[in-house]
Amino acid sequence: MSLVSDITVTVGGSPMTVLVARPPVPTPCPAVVLTHHRGGIDEFTQRTAERLAANGFIAAAPRFYHRRPAGEDTAVSRQSLNDAEVVADIAAVVDHLRADRSVRAAALAIMGHCAGGRMAFLGAASNPHFKAAVVFYGGNIFKGEGAGRPPPIELAGNIRGAMLGLFGKEDTNPSPADVAAIDAELTRLGIRHQFHSYDGAGHAFQNFTDKTRYRQAVAEDAWAKALAFLKGELRS
Repeated sequence: MSLVSDITVTVGGSPMTVLVARPPVPTPCPAVVLTHHRGGIDEFTQRTAERLAANGFIAAAPRFYHRRPAGEDTAVSRQSLNDAEVVADIAAVVDHLRADRSVRAAALAIMGHCAGGRMAFLGAASNPHFKAAVVFYGGNIFKGEGAGRPPPIELAGNIRGAMLGLFGKEDTNPSPADVAAIDAELTRLGIRHQFHSYDGAGHAFQNFTDKTRYRQAVAEDAWAKALAFLKGELRS
């Protein structure tokens, strides 16, 4: 059973809480920065962190909305985020993990769903310490967020590790055309990657709390692919 707690890291002089799920093992483990979806650190995000921990990873999920008023609707909070803040938050978590003796500092990955999938792509393209990235149906990769910020796709040449992308063919953001364009750009740049797109699935197909979008068989297949990818890329 995983061990779940909150820690606090400092970003720009201000505190940010981070949900951390740890496997019940004493040896140093690989770690995954889990970038939350629009709903924030909700049941889906916590269960995702716990499942990563159950499979041998330390999962650290920063609360990106820490600059917003408590209790604010997460849809409003999501609109307030800008890429500079997200990159700074991710960097703070990476620094913390790299200093944690229970973490294998050379075995870090980033993973996220929906808005968090975009953040995972952005993090992989902005921080050199990630050996792997898992992007679940991350949209708006062709759009910068924040004044003067480039779209994450324009930073793709900075990606240092491999990337796994998991998408639904019935999604509109990212659409199949978007996925093909991202695939083509990563191929052009020589970024090692694997993309899988599922028939009969749209956005948020892994979110078990959204009964209209959740596709159990697809979600479990995607989990199997993600875990195999992470274990392969972060192996000793």
